[in-house]
Amino acid sequence: MATLELRNVNKSYGSGLPDTLKNIEIQIDSGEFLILVGPSGCGKSTLMNCIAGLEDISGGAILVDDADISGMSPKDRDIAMVFQSYALYPTMTVRGNIAFGLKMRKLAPAAIEEEVARVAKLLQIEHLLERKPGQLSGGQQQRVAMGRALARRPKIYLFDEPLSNLDAKLRVEMRTEIKLMHQRLKTTTVYVTHDQIEAMTLGDKVAVMKDGIIQQFGSPREIYNDPANLFVASFIGSPPMNFIPLRLQRRAGQLLAVLESAAGASGQARCELPLDALQGDLEGREVILGIRPEQILLAQADANGQSSIRAEVDVIEPTGPDTLVFVTLNQTKVCCRMAPDAAPRVGETLELQFDPAKVLLFDAQSGERLGVLGQAQSQVQATEPARKVAQLKGR
Repeated sequence: MATLELRNVNKSYGSGLPDTLKNIEIQIDSGEFLILVGPSGCGKSTLMNCIAGLEDISGGAILVDDADISGMSPKDRDIAMVFQSYALYPTMTVRGNIAFGLKMRKLAPAAIEEEVARVAKLLQIEHLLERKPGQLSGGQQQRVAMGRALARRPKIYLFDEPLSNLDAKLRVEMRTEIKLMHQRLKTTTVYVTHDQIEAMTLGDKVAVMKDGIIQQFGSPREIYNDPANLFVASFIGSPPMNFIPLRLQRRAGQLLAVLESAAGASGQARCELPLDALQGDLEGREVILGIRPEQILLAQADANGQSSIRAEVDVIEPTGPDTLVFVTLNQTKVCCRMAPDAAPRVGETLELQFDPAKVLLFDAQSGERLGVLGQAQSQVQATEPARKVAQLKGR
């Protein structure tokens, strides 16, 4: 096990070209599982390759156990990597693939055989040791690729989108296997993915990336419940967070977020959400209100003062364990997550309840979170330009 620290890491491919990685700052403790997540082209695989030594950094430092490894060759870093393509030797058996790295390190034959047996038992591939990669399924090949990395017993494991070539069912199964393996071995791990479900379920720490910049770094719970900006809020969560554009109002000295709906035959409905925690001169400010689908509830008799609004059901989407119910608020499609037995019919009018404590506000221009003092609060390393509201609604 080892600590890993990235200090102000930059990567550029030439003069005049924009930096691929920009001032990356990350620190994880020994045994932690770090997820690098973001859309295609955000720089996460480049950062992984820099950690492995497959690419040189242009500035900053990479430290393992407080020792700078930035100038070391890949073979001297004591880091094992599992690639997206598995990269198995097709002419070798499973046993040969797992043992190959150990032979290169000139271990004794008895020690190699003992290590192969240990890894095969750990990954439950003992019955596959004499087969070749072409005789294996995708999931079995992935286990062999993991076994080859595990046999080295390195300080750090790197996984570069290892499940992206698998079907949906097998991806879930392998995700569980990787999590169990980490719980048993407690080895420091860095895992690259574009799948936010993998990020939320596997990681101890998550770094959300966009355009070579860490938008937010924290635990999965922090990333989900306290997103730093619109990009993080929209990228993490399935179904994604609702974004409702509005202009803040003030009445009787109280700052309000006002929601409106066309509630069918009952006419237009209106809801005023008090924003007691926000201070400052925010009246008239254009903001985007964010709220998770599961945080919009059917109104109860004991609402404890929480605001509610009538809205007509436009569409329902049963998913099995949940039903997604879509209504229109402020001329914006809004998703509500409900239990199947509570699901309404299309055209039915619902009384929906909002907890102001669950509401997040983002500045419409910068995309940054508004904090308790009405200022943009963020854990990003650079300001994320705002997206158009229409683009957000289309996610």
